[in-house]
Amino acid sequence: MGQDTKRSTVRIIGGQWRSRRLEFPERDGLRPTPDRVRETVFNWLAPRLAGARCLDLFAGSGAFGFEALSRGAARAVLVERDAKALTALHDNRQRLQAETAEIVAGDALEFLNRPVEPFDIVFLDPPYASGLLAPCLARLAERGWVRPGGYIYLEAPEKQPPALPAGWTLMRSKTAGQVGYHLAQRTTHEEAV
Repeated sequence: MGQDTKRSTVRIIGGQWRSRRLEFPERDGLRPTPDRVRETVFNWLAPRLAGARCLDLFAGSGAFGFEALSRGAARAVLVERDAKALTALHDNRQRLQAETAEIVAGDALEFLNRPVEPFDIVFLDPPYASGLLAPCLARLAERGWVRPGGYIYLEAPEKQPPALPAGWTLMRSKTAGQVGYHLAQRTTHEEAV
């Protein structure tokens, strides 16, 4: 990253890369999920992580994708459109030697227009002011991006709880300050469109 870009760090909480730090640029809308929230989320997901295929649609710092891999996920696809954040993701992947992390440059909604490749766990944490949570949830559900029985983690401002698509069940929900964080499961077994 260039010298004109301020850098921040977030640490990986558990697994093989425990305590390793991920560097990322300070950018508008890029706010890594606090450690205590990520710890809760990964406690919720612990029995489902071994061998899981994960999608981090708004990767930012890469904290969710790299944490999932650190804790035993088989693969993580990290989607990010900001050029400086992408550079940091590539640097972090190289530092961790995370060969099973695939970094995709691009917009999340455009990514969801690609041929469907169902995932076990999807992390959905768009910038709050973007208005992208609802359209991403709809596209994930309509196109079958999450395997039957799979999970989606989502964050939203506390006062704007997510409206889940049909066939999704809210499993867990908590708040931390002004943030609501939720785990939902795909409960239908309909074929993907």
